[in-house]
Amino acid sequence: MKIDKRFILSFVAPLMILISAIGLILRGNSRKIFYLPVGLVGVSVILEKDIRRRLERKNILKKIKTYKKVK
Repeated sequence: MKIDKRFILSFVAPLMILISAIGLILRGNSRKIFYLPVGLVGVSVILEKDIRRRLERKNILKKIKTYKKVK
């Protein structure tokens, strides 16, 4: 059984956020700052994917509407 790479990569961003949260909770005060960029990158990846998906759906809907007007 072959596993799709995109399926595995979809878990990377939530895993980054989880690692960041665990690091912020469990580490000492001087080491907490190192986990903040990991969490921010995870959040930005998720937001970027969401925005891209919405724009692609909007473009597809526009194309469908133009085809309906032609007929």
